[in-house]
Amino acid sequence: MTRERLYLFDTTLRDGAQTTGVDFSLEDKRLIIRTLDELGLDYIEGGYPGANVTDTELFSAEQKLDSATFTAFGMTKRAGRSVSNDPGFQATLQAKAGAVCLVAKAWDYHVRVALGISNEENLEGVAQSVEAVVKSGREAPGGAGREAMIDCEHFFDGYKGNRAYALAVASAAYKAGARWVVLCDTNGGTLPHEITEIVADVARLVPGTHLGIHTHNDTENAVANTLAAVRAGARQIQGTLNGLGERCGNANLTSIIPTLLLKSEFADRFETQVTPARLRRLTHASRVLDEILNRAPNRQAPYVGEAAFATKAGIHASAILKEPATYEHVPPESVGNQRRVLVSDQAGKSNLVHELERLGIAAGKDDARVAELLEAVKSREAIGYAYEGADASFELLARRMLGEVPQYFTVDSFRVMVEKRHNALGKLVTVSEATVRVFVDGSDEPLWSVAEGNGPVNALDQALRKDLGRYQSHIKDVELVDYKVRILTAGTEAVTRVLVESRDKGTGERWFTVGVSANIVDASFEALIDSITYKLLRAGAKVG
Repeated sequence: MTRERLYLFDTTLRDGAQTTGVDFSLEDKRLIIRTLDELGLDYIEGGYPGANVTDTELFSAEQKLDSATFTAFGMTKRAGRSVSNDPGFQATLQAKAGAVCLVAKAWDYHVRVALGISNEENLEGVAQSVEAVVKSGREAPGGAGREAMIDCEHFFDGYKGNRAYALAVASAAYKAGARWVVLCDTNGGTLPHEITEIVADVARLVPGTHLGIHTHNDTENAVANTLAAVRAGARQIQGTLNGLGERCGNANLTSIIPTLLLKSEFADRFETQVTPARLRRLTHASRVLDEILNRAPNRQAPYVGEAAFATKAGIHASAILKEPATYEHVPPESVGNQRRVLVSDQAGKSNLVHELERLGIAAGKDDARVAELLEAVKSREAIGYAYEGADASFELLARRMLGEVPQYFTVDSFRVMVEKRHNALGKLVTVSEATVRVFVDGSDEPLWSVAEGNGPVNALDQALRKDLGRYQSHIKDVELVDYKVRILTAGTEAVTRVLVESRDKGTGERWFTVGVSANIVDASFEALIDSITYKLLRAGAKVG
């Protein structure tokens, strides 16, 4: 049976860039464009030419893409001006892009308040703008057509307030030649049952093959609303990678795409440009964006999160290792992710054996070492360690019990001083200084390192990594990217657990280590030592 085509439109670089704290450089945008193109998106919206230097430069040259159509964003022409006499609109037309997506007011309330024009003037502006985009494509060298799209802003609120006018805006765009008329839930307050009813109504006027959906996540329904719109007739889906977007974010393409391909309700009816092979790049694409934003990936993210296919309970682990479908709704490898069976005080031997196998350590359930390791994990967790969130420390613990971790270095002593003093400018500042004494490879001569930091842990981290002799080249790109402290018992003698996340800037690899002590600095330093040791082990550093 012939399946209907769905078209995927990514607006990470434009609508996603509205996220608080997000600011893409030109090279960031180019990398994300390549990543999205490899994934198989149909349209990649690069930004708003003329709005800033970065976007203007991005649209000054053709983007060589394999699958996607590079798309420029802009506004319909300004009221009271002709198409040719609107500099902002002309900048959009001049962009090197195969498609142009224009935003138009679809709520008569906004037409009156924001634009200050009549409803009829707004309809004329929409039609003239769409016609100008289509014409610009015909006049280009080769005469290739340029796709015009209209994002009907506040469409659902507008529909509820004045159904006839919202429909008139959509109809005007379609009749003027818009390839896609996109219905936007700009405020993010519409619910799935409303989306279904309204999209189905619009589809009687604008064919579904020309109808798109753009939702925001203010009620945690953006993905559900998007899927509801597809059921009701929409055939273009707009969203962002990892759900990036202002306020609560946009519809998350990282969740929508695998749902379309892996759930029979959609996979049997529809097809996209994303093939099963491309889908296996999804987790990688998600992580690329997080790396660019310099933020930790969402471990609980559906499909692509580190915990998306993680199992903790022993009985679940036993079942999932016998038959993965018992606790996995899709195979993790189908989206480029992997199964994780967590090791904790709730774990059984099945968890442990699976994790050892994942690490390349051969051991059966009847192996005496497995029982010893399980007891070690449970006894250490009883005093505060937590290995389910510190996989690097667990691997070191397991390999140490098997004698597989070389003694790269030993810390003979360390000291940290925190001093509040006046600097050269007479300003009162707090300074942390750490001294670490290390023996490398069993040498009789210690290495002394001194470093300052913005706190005692940062100073210790800097000092430890300042000079490890022959191992220095292996750790030059290692940095501490996250640091979490939890007080496990009350009182001034409380036991403290520290979880450290480290990253290799060269490879992008991240790992977690844990330390426990009544002294927060001691716990932190234990986690830091594990972090460096793990990196040396992974790098294959040789002793002697």
